[in-house]
Amino acid sequence: MSNTFSIDTHKLSQHPKRVSEWLDGHKDWNDAKKIYPIYMEISPVGACNHRCTFCSVDYIGYKTRYLPFEPLLKNISEMAKNGVKSLMFAGEGEPALYKKLPEVLDHCSSVGIDSSLTTNMVPFTKKNVESFVRNCKWIKTSINAGSAEAYGKIHQTKEKDFYRVLDNFSLSVDIRNRDKYECTIGGQILLLPDNAETVVDLANELKNRGVDYLVVKPYTQSLYGNSTIYKGLKYDQFDSLEHELKKIETSEFRIIYRKNAMQKLHEKDRAYPVCNATPFFWAYVMANGDLYACSAYLQDERFCIGNINETSFQQLWEGNKRKEIFEFVAKELDISKCRVNCRMDSVNRYLWSLENPDSHVNFI
Repeated sequence: MSNTFSIDTHKLSQHPKRVSEWLDGHKDWNDAKKIYPIYMEISPVGACNHRCTFCSVDYIGYKTRYLPFEPLLKNISEMAKNGVKSLMFAGEGEPALYKKLPEVLDHCSSVGIDSSLTTNMVPFTKKNVESFVRNCKWIKTSINAGSAEAYGKIHQTKEKDFYRVLDNFSLSVDIRNRDKYECTIGGQILLLPDNAETVVDLANELKNRGVDYLVVKPYTQSLYGNSTIYKGLKYDQFDSLEHELKKIETSEFRIIYRKNAMQKLHEKDRAYPVCNATPFFWAYVMANGDLYACSAYLQDERFCIGNINETSFQQLWEGNKRKEIFEFVAKELDISKCRVNCRMDSVNRYLWSLENPDSHVNFI
């Protein structure tokens, strides 16, 4: 199936200069401290309007807290100055609940940072959606069923939200097409026994509304999550679904069935012994301002670099706490206890292969 957007792999190979900096300097802190993330995730708000049954950050508690607006803009400017290329607004809450998100996205565009949005799309309105579509390189909507009944149960919300989301897909596509914006608009469903029978219906619905793609991805158990009802879920039971979805795909509507991610769930050993991606190529900002080197370890002080509301992003990134994390990850972190199929898994496989090439690597 289509992998047009490299969603089931990685794009680090498109950043050879940053990778070269890592290869030359990732073992010496004096060089490593200057290697900044390419990509970051920011949670502008901790509150969420849904309580999804699979939520990986339910342990944080959906706290009603917000990143202060002016310091956030200042830190985004600093991120851009130091080579951060993209920001995804998502996090432990629903980012579209952040009232000043349109202004934040405008600021990202003005300083040259690519922005994106992962959302449940319910808070979209005619007032805010234009900014979202105008500024974002992509908007990915979590819509975890193809029927209102299943959607309501999985998202633990009212069934009418399902229809609201579909209407907001149409609104977003219409604005994008009308004003010729470049935003890619996609949907994402976490494949579960509770929604498997509705995936084809969802794909057809999104296709008919002009959406660009649907991602079908596997569940992975959070390290600290309260929800464990899908723990150990096996994906070979859904093999026939991939073939059904392939019939729906066209050049205008892509299906990204994350078979690679599903298969990796069954691997007994990781393909690399250390995490080389942390604390280098990406980072996470919580809604209270805490900056983390890895989102799988939110609220674990071993991975908290500091707080951007109290100290500037650059000072934190080049400071002593990140140095401690740099040394801990390189020398002590047992990655067998990390989250399976984490966001940096494909990146780590790539970095390990660069440092440990096979004997035929020069036969290009």
